[in-house]
Amino acid sequence: MRTAVIRPAVGALLLTALAVPPAGAAPEGTGAAEARGTAVAAARAAATGLADGDCPEGEGLPAAARCGTLTVPLDYADPDGEQIRIVVSRLPATGEDPDGDGRPVPRQGALVFNPGGPGGSGLSFPRAAEAPAWRRIAAAYDLVGYAPRGVAPSTAVSCQDPRHFFKGPRPAPTHPSPAVKRERAAEAASYARGCAERTGEALRHYHSPNNARDLDVLRAALGEERLTFLGASYGTYLGALYAELFPSHVRRMVFDSVVNPAPGRLWYRNNLGQSAAFEDRWTAFKTWTAAHDDVYGLGDTPGKVQAAYERASERLSARPAGGTVGPAQLHGAFLDTGYHDGYWPYRAAALSAYLKGDPGPLTGQAAPPGGPAAAGAAENGAAVYTAVECNDAPWPTDFRVWDRDNTLLARTAPFETWDNVWTNLPCAYWPAPRQRPLDVRTLPGELPPVLLLAAEHDAATPYAGARELRRRLSGSVLVTERGAGTHGISGGPNACANAYLEAYLLRGRLPARDASCAPRPEPRPVTAPAPEPASEPVPVPEPAPAA
Repeated sequence: MRTAVIRPAVGALLLTALAVPPAGAAPEGTGAAEARGTAVAAARAAATGLADGDCPEGEGLPAAARCGTLTVPLDYADPDGEQIRIVVSRLPATGEDPDGDGRPVPRQGALVFNPGGPGGSGLSFPRAAEAPAWRRIAAAYDLVGYAPRGVAPSTAVSCQDPRHFFKGPRPAPTHPSPAVKRERAAEAASYARGCAERTGEALRHYHSPNNARDLDVLRAALGEERLTFLGASYGTYLGALYAELFPSHVRRMVFDSVVNPAPGRLWYRNNLGQSAAFEDRWTAFKTWTAAHDDVYGLGDTPGKVQAAYERASERLSARPAGGTVGPAQLHGAFLDTGYHDGYWPYRAAALSAYLKGDPGPLTGQAAPPGGPAAAGAAENGAAVYTAVECNDAPWPTDFRVWDRDNTLLARTAPFETWDNVWTNLPCAYWPAPRQRPLDVRTLPGELPPVLLLAAEHDAATPYAGARELRRRLSGSVLVTERGAGTHGISGGPNACANAYLEAYLLRGRLPARDASCAPRPEPRPVTAPAPEPASEPVPVPEPAPAA
């Protein structure tokens, strides 16, 4: 997939045996040496802090935001060895009176955000202060974002020449032939070799436990005795690892759109589970589009909308729109509908316009972004995603296992299944040692109460993951957006969910038991076929179009 792909598995149908790590390739430890190295690095960071400087261009940060560089060990077992840099953004708490009642909000420290991925950058997080839903939180907290290890402009990893990252128009079969499977398997093996060649021995050190250690060093550099953290999507798994490794360093934690942290789910079975869940979200989009047939003319049943989509795919196969958008690009654009309802009106409008003879909106929404900067950022994000997930856990090393499981799954969930395989298949040929995932669990009183937020029909991180983490983190509370499927709740249009978020971050209050919120309103159809507007400055895991 193009973006964050964090997927809990569901159902016995999807169970399969995983290959063990290659003989002699013991994973990096998560024990005493790394703990000592983290303590050394954190002490250094606490002594030096973060030097303020100008922020990278293109992030759109407020004028008051400042950026700095954090230095961390590449290998925490060797804290005096090679160092890498992590770029951090910070907007000081405004201290303003958001309600105009003469009661300014007292400062409570730094709120650190990770947007997920893995491979996503949180440097733009201070922009959240511009959104009304975040005003009270921005008044009380410094909003801190960062580009995690491997993510540019931090010390970056790469797996291929960015000039070759965006592929030209190509097919996107939901039931690929043996020839297509052989071709894509060869591409995956080549990509894995490229990761090793371009990143070298450092490749093995880009994984989730080291991301959690980096987070503790960042905490120290910010001058915080205990961490206040908001993690979205993959960021919830990162936060869960932090809670396991550093429970006494936690102040408050919010996990939004929760990854299933069970070691046996990471990451192969999570990917299977996401593919299954995306089929339901694809059906939800088609059902919504059919309900607005008077606007889009794509059919008044989900089946007719599916047929319209297939007609467009066939037409693009014969003649790509603008020379750049073929079936694969169409499919990539419509995968967005599974992440966020906000995409629904714009994707439906583009499909309608294309079938009526106007390819402009579809080209605007589905064509790869132009220019070397966009290619470089996309290649880097994909490289970090691949490195972290492949390093984190064992994966099947025999393509026949992938073929068996996903051929079976595609019978009932064809929309995302094989695209998901092609994204993750480099892990079958991965040259670096694999981690043994930590078994995240905390005992009563070991960790302060934690807030979990989840949409009931989230496909990117299915709801079973939230229930699993709720069970594993003693004292945590789960707030569910019922009947909704958008991936990312905090700071969005659901006032109920935002009230729980504010009560927790500003006053440390959680409901006595798990709670629910009614769903956000469904999106309204757009009548003009235009590319969707720029994304909101709200830290949802997937960039959401403005309402």
